[in-house]
Amino acid sequence: MTEKLNSGDPSEAPQTTPAPEAAAGTGTVVQGAKRGTLLGAVFLMATSAIGPGFIAQTTTFTVQLGAAFAFAILLSIIIDIAVQLNVWRVIGISGLRAQELGNRVLPGLGVLMAVLVVFGGLVFNIGNVAGASLGLDALLGLDVKIGGAVSAAIAIGIFLSRRAGIAMDRIVVVLGVVMVVLTLYVAIVSSPPVGEAMRQAVIPDDINFLVITTLIGGTVGGYITYAGAHRLVDAGITGPEQIRDVSRSAVVSLLVTGVMRAVLFLAILGVVVGGVTLTGENPAAQAFESAAGEVGLRIFGMILWGAGITSVVGASYTSVSFIVSFSPALKRRQNWLVVGFIAVAVTVFLIVDQAPTKLLILAGALNGLILPVGFGVLMYVAYRRRDLLRGYRYPRWLLVIGTAAWLLTLYLGWSALSGIAKLWS
Repeated sequence: MTEKLNSGDPSEAPQTTPAPEAAAGTGTVVQGAKRGTLLGAVFLMATSAIGPGFIAQTTTFTVQLGAAFAFAILLSIIIDIAVQLNVWRVIGISGLRAQELGNRVLPGLGVLMAVLVVFGGLVFNIGNVAGASLGLDALLGLDVKIGGAVSAAIAIGIFLSRRAGIAMDRIVVVLGVVMVVLTLYVAIVSSPPVGEAMRQAVIPDDINFLVITTLIGGTVGGYITYAGAHRLVDAGITGPEQIRDVSRSAVVSLLVTGVMRAVLFLAILGVVVGGVTLTGENPAAQAFESAAGEVGLRIFGMILWGAGITSVVGASYTSVSFIVSFSPALKRRQNWLVVGFIAVAVTVFLIVDQAPTKLLILAGALNGLILPVGFGVLMYVAYRRRDLLRGYRYPRWLLVIGTAAWLLTLYLGWSALSGIAKLWS
């Protein structure tokens, strides 16, 4: 039987009972294992955000805005940190997952949050499998259906291992570092105007708020918001005494995502400024090939595959973490539920070759809606439910920036409704 990812959950075990990855809720985690879990949580959130859509989105906006895209990246990172600091802190201190907090605030609300996140995660997982298959095609020339099946099998193997939590932590860290390093190499080769990009990051020629809100929704929307925080809960790294590590991990996870976004932007910008017109079906692949030739295309394949498979892992793990708390029987079978989640996604991909367009639109809209709902629940807990925070006095400055960020998520949610309207038009 596989090791449960959620070993160490304080809701299931006495505080004095050690778990394989953590001693539940006590903070007495072996330092080496604790550092590994914290790093794994950082990269789980970061690589969940850095999916195939992240690459396509960054390429499109770089072509559209040029160097001025640097301002959108910088501002979105600042806002993302405001969101994630509050999300990780509330969940980390309480030791309760987002849906559990939702049910404590209003019975049934957590169930609604779980339904929205699981549906969105499942649909986007089909897209993640498709992205991984295209990556193997560019890297090895592998047929996309075979590539999708192989990628899904690798992801399933992670959760069938005896130490699934540790295996997941390690693979997302390794692939996350590989993606950043390879993208950095192409960014250097493409010789982007770094000085101009730095100037535009502060004094942009063009400010596009739709682009900024899109970046925010793609980085902290849907299941991505909770990926790292739920991992810490499963590992037992919770409580007021863990606040420094939790907060630091929240910021670092966004910085990793921001670094990847920045180097990818610079890699594409160097190609665009060099006079190459990116008009193909896959402009990102075209840009990498233009910058570094055949090697660049293979590098792009590796990056796209890494982005796809780590997003499959992150989406599957986090989506299932939203349902296992509703029943001890489900919690005992968490790994098998993750395996089933991946199997459903790859089966749909093999049948239709891609995520159904209407479902992607609907899932994207639901991700936009879950952000203000879920974040609103956590901010309410921060303001009014000190009992759920184990008596912790929440910092006023965090409440202020969290409230400002929540108001922005309301705008994102309202914008997401257009996706539903478009679906039925």
